[in-house]
Amino acid sequence: MSDILVGIDPRELSVPALVWAADEAVRRGARLRLVVAVPPVHDRLPYGAVAHQNSLRIRAESALVNAEDLVRELYDGLWTATELVDGTPATVLRDRTQGVALAVVGSRHLGRAAEILGEGSVIVPLTARADCPVAVIRQPEHTAVHPPVIVVGVDGSRDCRAAVAFAAAEASLREARLTAVWAWPRPLFPHGGETEDPADHERLLAESVAGCAERQPDVDVAAVVMRGHPVEELTRASREALAVVVGRRGRGGYSGMRLGSTVHGLLHHAACPVITVPLPEKGETDTTPSGAERSRSRSRKDPPARTG
Repeated sequence: MSDILVGIDPRELSVPALVWAADEAVRRGARLRLVVAVPPVHDRLPYGAVAHQNSLRIRAESALVNAEDLVRELYDGLWTATELVDGTPATVLRDRTQGVALAVVGSRHLGRAAEILGEGSVIVPLTARADCPVAVIRQPEHTAVHPPVIVVGVDGSRDCRAAVAFAAAEASLREARLTAVWAWPRPLFPHGGETEDPADHERLLAESVAGCAERQPDVDVAAVVMRGHPVEELTRASREALAVVVGRRGRGGYSGMRLGSTVHGLLHHAACPVITVPLPEKGETDTTPSGAERSRSRSRKDPPARTG
C-alpha cells in the first residue's frame, strides 16, 4: 500500500492529526510517513539567520522525535518513516504527495487570511496543489454516532466522481454508511420563477453514486438532495460524520484562490475532518460530459420547461 503522509508542525504538534493518520495507516496496512520542514529564514542578518535556522532545526528534530515516540507508544508494530527537510512546509509536503495514498495535516484554527497569506501556511496551499487526497483534521471525527457515516458532497459533474469513489472506499474501510449530499442552492431571485425540476437533481445524484454498489458492495449508500447552500448543508451533515469528502477542481495556484468556495468554507466550518480529492490526471478521465454537464448545456440552449 502507498504511504500515509503526515505533516508535523514543530511549533505545535497536532496530536489529533497524528493519531488520525496513524489510525488510517493501520486500517490500510500502510506505512506512516512523518515529515517536518525547516523553513528558510529571510528577514534577518546573516549571523542572526544562521542562529535562527539552527534553532528551528532543533525544534523540528524534537517535534519529529516526539511524534514518532507517541506513534510507537500507541501503535506497536506500525511501520513508520521520518524525514526532516529544509524548505517551505507547503512545498515540501506537496512535493511528496506523488504516489501517496493520503496526506494528513492538522489545523491551528487560523482565520482565512492567515491560512492563505501567513508565513508557513500549509493547509490551503497543500489542499490546492497536492497530487493525492488531503485530510485536514480541524475537528474530531464523530465516532459515537451509530451507525458511523462518511459524507460526500456531490454536484453531478465529473469533478465529484473521484470524491465519491474515495468516500465509498473509506466507508468500506471504516464499516460505515455513505451519505451522498447534493445541496441545491435557493434562487437569487425567488419570485422570478424556477426552471429546474427537483427530480433532475435526484436523477443526477443517483447517476453520480451509481457505481458504488459494484465497487463497494458492503457499503450502504444514502443519496440526499437538500435545498440550501452547499457549505451550510455539508457543515450541518458534518456534525455527525466521521469525515466530509469533497472534490477539488484544478490545481488552484499556490494560494488556492481557485480552490472553490465550498472547499474553503468547509475547511473553516466543518465539524469533522475534511478530505479533499483531486481530479485524476487528464489521461485518466473520459471526455463524455456527465449528466449535470449535459443538463447545464441543455439549460443554456433550451427554453424553460414551464413558467412561473
